Amino acid sequence: MVFSSFSFIFVFLPALLAVYFIVPARLRELRNIILLGFSIFFYACGGPKFLSLIVVSVLINYSFALPAAPGGSPPRRKAALVIAVIANLALLGFYKYAVFTVENINRLGAGFPVPEITLPIGISFFTFQGMSYLIDVYRGDAPAERNPLRVALYIFLFPQLVAGPIVRYTTIADEIHIREESTEDFASGSVRFCFGLAKKMLVANVLGELADAVFSTTPADLTSSLAWLGALAYTGQIYFDFSAYSDMAIGLGKIFGFHFLENFNYPYISKSITEFWRRWHISLSTWFRDYLYIPLGGNRCKISRQIFNILVVWTLTGLWHGAAWNFIVWGVYFAVLLLGERFVWGRILDRVPKFISHIYTMLLVVLSWVLFRSQTIGYALGMIKAMFGAGFADGRTVYYLKEYWWVLAAGTAAALPVKTLLERVTENNGDKHGFLPFIGVWGPKLAALVLLVLSYIRLVGSSFNPFIYFRF
Repeated sequence: MVFSSFSFIFVFLPALLAVYFIVPARLRELRNIILLGFSIFFYACGGPKFLSLIVVSVLINYSFALPAAPGGSPPRRKAALVIAVIANLALLGFYKYAVFTVENINRLGAGFPVPEITLPIGISFFTFQGMSYLIDVYRGDAPAERNPLRVALYIFLFPQLVAGPIVRYTTIADEIHIREESTEDFASGSVRFCFGLAKKMLVANVLGELADAVFSTTPADLTSSLAWLGALAYTGQIYFDFSAYSDMAIGLGKIFGFHFLENFNYPYISKSITEFWRRWHISLSTWFRDYLYIPLGGNRCKISRQIFNILVVWTLTGLWHGAAWNFIVWGVYFAVLLLGERFVWGRILDRVPKFISHIYTMLLVVLSWVLFRSQTIGYALGMIKAMFGAGFADGRTVYYLKEYWWVLAAGTAAALPVKTLLERVTENNGDKHGFLPFIGVWGPKLAALVLLVLSYIRLVGSSFNPFIYFRF
């Protein structure tokens, strides 16, 4: 089940809202149990055979967090932490990387049978969430939870279960125990959900059609203009697809009284790769920063060690996204760029005009998405060669531009902080123009309603199209 489906919007969500809110707010534990039950059902709709895997993940992190909490002997606490982390990584490693590992060993001449393993939906997300709970408890940043159902709710919570954002336990620990659902949050969350749904149905899916058409073409048959058009289409698709899911997750969380942190902050306005990764998939980049980069020494060590730390973190970041060499190379690619900005050309980048630094950033980001989207490194190299090759214009490019110009224009505008600008205008000029406060309050709600109708129309005529990050 996905958020952008009839079964979720018209069956699952209304049923949950009816059952959840009919229970008095003072019966917090009962509301939590209802939310947990529906979250389990939500996951079971997509992968019932993997329910036991998440239950094992919950039991591991719940059981070992208790002895890992402050107050026990240091050796016992550390042993509990190490065993639990190894267990989490073992589950992730087996289901996500076993096939990749065996295939690469076989390329060296071995003849091991390749296991047939289905990747559980969202395993990277719920594994990282479980480990963040465990590590936060060990560090003393959060108390160890005595009630296993609360740990289960944290990991199973359906808005962010299968595709993020990666919610830290410290972010919602208090809200699991005590939270106040309000009509204001309900309205705000509903608006956020509708905007996210529109991003997915009206922009991401349409750009995906264009990207798929181009990326299904062999590089030898691509002109420069067509290759660039496909690369730009996927650049828009992955942003609107993933940020749409984050918007819907944040909106759904707010409806039920949870306040998740932002996961995207207009990354395509960045003036450097360093800034881009402060704005893109914030929950993942901060997870690696806080739980791996800083413990390795961060930037508080000699330069050679900093280089090592960044290479390790970004290689693993690439591997987190998928068990394939193109993802590993994608991670190393960003590691090299970040190292270059830190130690080589960063000061020059600060001095050049902003539009040049923005072009520099977007060029490198677009090339990264070509590598990310391609099935093989060879295809990515072939497409990049076509992007900078001869034969600039062709009939297919003209056709696709005529067919998709509106979504390319809408996507470009939506990737800019137009919403923030409008909010600032209504706030700063409310005293001068009496109608602006009305627009500021009701404008987003009316826009959300219109977008919901348009998304519904698109939903009626579209085929199943899951979110890109479901496979991670």
